[in-house]
Order: sequence, then C-alpha cells, then structure tokens
Amino acid sequence: MTLPMLGLLVVFSIALIIYALWPKGDEGDETVKRRMRGRSKKAASEADIRAQARESVTKQLMKRVTPIAMKPVMLKNPEEMSKLRMKLATAGFRTDNAPSAFLASKTIAAVGLGLAGLVYTIANGESIQSTFGISLFCAAGGFMAPNFWLSMAVGKRKETIKGGLPDTLDLMVISVESGLGLDAAMQRVSEEMKIVHPELAEELQIVTLEAQMGIPRSEALGNLTARTDLDEVRSLVGVINQAERFGTSIARALRNQSDALRMKRRQAAEERAQKTAVKLMAPLILFIFPAILVVLAGPAALTMMEALGNNPSFSGG
Repeated sequence: MTLPMLGLLVVFSIALIIYALWPKGDEGDETVKRRMRGRSKKAASEADIRAQARESVTKQLMKRVTPIAMKPVMLKNPEEMSKLRMKLATAGFRTDNAPSAFLASKTIAAVGLGLAGLVYTIANGESIQSTFGISLFCAAGGFMAPNFWLSMAVGKRKETIKGGLPDTLDLMVISVESGLGLDAAMQRVSEEMKIVHPELAEELQIVTLEAQMGIPRSEALGNLTARTDLDEVRSLVGVINQAERFGTSIARALRNQSDALRMKRRQAAEERAQKTAVKLMAPLILFIFPAILVVLAGPAALTMMEALGNNPSFSGG
C-alpha cells in the first residue's frame, strides 16, 4: 500500500470514530445540556456551601474575637460612641456591629504591628531600647491606622455624593415637573441612579423609607444632612424646607440649586486648574531644569574645558 493511500485510510478512520462518538440530533443536544446543567448545579451548590462555610467561620471568629479585642478601647462615654456610629454611617457602614468591629480592629492592628516590629528587631539583633521603641512605634501606628482609614473612607464618600448631586437634582426637577410628588420623585430618582451614583441613591432611599414610616419630611431630610455631613446637602435641605413652608415651586428651587451646584463645581475645577502651574514649579526646578541645563550647557562646557586644556598659557607650560 502506497503512502498516500495509507494517509487517506487514517483520515477516514478518524472521521468514522468522530462521527460515531458525536451526539445525534436533539437527543444528543439534550444529553449535553442535561449534563451541563447537572455540572453547573453541582458547582453552584459546592460554591454556595463553601461561601456559607466561610461566612459562618468568619461570623464565629468575629463573635469570639470582637468582645475581647474591643475591651481595651471601649468608649465609656455614650456621646463618643454616638459620634463614632455617626462617622461610620457617614462612611457607609450602618450595621449594628460596625462600631464594635471598628474598635476591635484598632486593638488587632496595634497588637499585630507591634508583634511584627518586635520580631523584626529581634531578627536583626537590635538593642533592647531599639526593640522597645520600634515595637511601640509600630503598635501606635497600628492603633491609629483605622482612624486614618475611616477618615479617608468618609472623605471619599462625601466627594462621591457631592459629584452626583447636580445630575440627581436635574432628574428630580424633571420628575416633579412631570407631576410626581417630592417623595415619589426621590424614590424614582433613587431607582434610576443606582448604577451611576449608588451612594446618593442609597441616601435618597433611606429618606423615602423614613417618610413612608411616618417620620416628617423635614426630619427625614435633617437625618440626610446628619448622615452625609455636606454643606451642599444642608443647603439643599434648607431650600426644600423653605419652598414647602412658603408654598413656592419646588421644581424651580431644585433647578436653581442644581445650577448653583454645577457652577460651584465648575469654579472648583477652574481653581484646581489654576493651582496646577504653581504646583508644577517644584518638580520643574528640582528635576526638569537641571536636566535641561546639563543637556544644553554640558557640550559647551566640555568643549571649553578641552580648549583650555590644549592652550599652553592655561596649562602652565
């Protein structure tokens, strides 16, 4: 048998094997789909079991560790605890165990970084004074780290809410002018802004829920001001309360407030742009100007040094 005939026979045999193993018609498709559904359900159930196991382990660990870790830093004054809870709410953490978890994290971070500093100094053979100082410094840094993190989280959430206010107010103006009440407009806008501005949408949903629970609108808006701690929100709440008190158009008040917020944001952007030139002076003087000076004056300086070296009157010959 020649080589081409042998190659054709091998190809034909492989084709027959594939045809025999390939599922036929709808029955094969249903078999494949049934197997895939079974595997996907099994994988999903296993993933759910793993997630539930991790969640249960985490909850049990938090329940055991949190009471012990928060005892050294437990706030005795109810006013300080209330301020901490409000600050956590401003950052977006509103669960009941958020203050206790935050306080426990301070102790855990202090102990962990203190032990890390102790191990590091002992491994490097430092003296007792250095070991004590570095360990104490690391423990203090770990104790203060959650405070810095919370301040950064609060600032980031404030900036996010502030950036979404003009667009949200525009949608509220459209909703109110189309015939919806203020509460219904807030609810509709919060549903529409979930993807773009989820933080502000969450705050509006809380206001709507409080109003539905029977809390006066002015009080619900006051709670919004306390949660966000923003001057723009405080001004907006004042405008809404004034419009309701005097019977003026809420849509016009919201439009004016939206225009004012947008103008304020534009002015802030222009101010940051004008500060850019001043902020660029330091890197220009320290890094860019010396490099330009070397590139421009370097060849001339080398040529001059070479010329002076070849001149007998300057070389001392």
